[in-house]
Parts: sequence; C-alpha cells; structure tokens
Amino acid sequence: MSFVPPGTGWPGDPATPATPVAHDAAQVRELAGGSRTLAELTARESVCRACPRLVAWREEVAEVRRRAFASETYWGRPVPGWGEERPRLLIVGLAPAAHGGNRTGRIFTGDRSGDWLFASLYRTGFAVQETSTHADDGQKLVGARMVAAVRCAPPANKPTPEERATCFPWLAREVALAAESVRFIVALGGFAWQALWPALREAGYALPSSRPPFGHGAEVTLRYGEATVTLLGCYHPSQQNTFTGRLTADMLDAVFARAR
Repeated sequence: MSFVPPGTGWPGDPATPATPVAHDAAQVRELAGGSRTLAELTARESVCRACPRLVAWREEVAEVRRRAFASETYWGRPVPGWGEERPRLLIVGLAPAAHGGNRTGRIFTGDRSGDWLFASLYRTGFAVQETSTHADDGQKLVGARMVAAVRCAPPANKPTPEERATCFPWLAREVALAAESVRFIVALGGFAWQALWPALREAGYALPSSRPPFGHGAEVTLRYGEATVTLLGCYHPSQQNTFTGRLTADMLDAVFARAR
C-alpha cells in the first residue's frame, strides 16, 4: 500500500478506520461543514480522496520515493492542520511538499522550506525546537497553528483551480473553528493570501471592501466580532526565495516578531 492507513499507529494520525472519507467536492463540503471540532475536522481532512489527480500523485510519490528517503515509509495522505486548538497565530501555506509533508505527515516538516520556517518560529517563541523533521520528533507549536490551502502535495507544486475549489471547505472550516482565539494570521506567499480571503469571509470575519495586494510585510486589520485581528503577508520560505535572498532570516523573523 502506498499510503499509511488510518488507525495504524502513525504518530499524530488524527483518523481511525471509522473516519468518513470524502470522494468528491460535494462530500468535502458536507464533511467539512459538519465537523464540530478541529479534531474531527483534521481526521476527515487526513483521509480525503476527492481529487483523483492529487490522490494518484501523492500515492505515486509515496511508492516511488526519493533516493534519500528510500528506506522510509511515506505518509502519502492529505496533510491536516497542526498545532494548538486555540491558537493566537494562524499560519497559512500553499500545499504540502511531495517529499516533505507528504512523507512525514506534518505540514512544513522534512524539507528546506520547513527548516527555514521552524527555525524562525523557534527564534520568535512559537515553536519549542528549531527543527521539524518527523511526526514524533517532540516538536510543538506554542500559541500557533499551521494549515495549508490545499491539503495534498500537487504535481509541480501547482494545484488546479478545480482542486483548489474542492479543497476550500477544509480551509474555510478550519479558519472558522480556530477564529475565536486567533489574533494574528500570517499568509506565506501570494497564493495563501488569495485563498484566505474567501475563507475569512465565510468564517465571519469583517473584511475591507477591497482586497489589499500581497507583499512581504503587508498588514491588514480585520475584525472578528469585537476582536481585532491582524493579517500579515510574508514571502514563502521556498528554496527559490531563500537561495536568491529575496527572503532572509531577518525578514522572516520580523514577520513573526510582529505577530508575537
């Protein structure tokens, strides 16, 4: 089998063999909307099979593997949200990496983007360790939660518009279930920035009349009930951005220090 079946003891696996599985967009909407807790939602996210192309790709990667990880068992399933259930900071990315989250089962874990991100979170007090390498490495988020706009690793890191739309209810419901405690949101990259706005609206946030453009350090004040919530833009810690110097460690730290 080219993925880890639910309920087999994988560290942090939120699902069981009885967790309902979405096989199309309508079932995603039904199961996401009917999730009453983050635990229930993440379990359902983690077994989703609604996008045939993404299912085939994530499982092919888990079967073929990269040479450096040839001896490892890959997660090979959607990567659910992870972190505290009542976070003050919500971090939103694009999608899991094929040999990162798709291998480890934890978002931003086991790849170079995650190395940069967790080092910064550790320096700014949002993580207990400066690395995140696998699902039972002892890493914990402090006052924070991570989610992705698309839960499966996409070929060439490019989900299709249909795949993004199918996955959207998972994001929207997770944003809604975490909203009561959230006071800062960091969008990692322009795609996450764009994906967030309809999710925030659906969750009940009061938004500006026009969407401000994405940029590193962009800051937008939102309202959730009586609470003020600050949305921050941050360049994605991709190898392209970090290798070229478009994003430096100081720039990344500055965003999370602002959230802190």
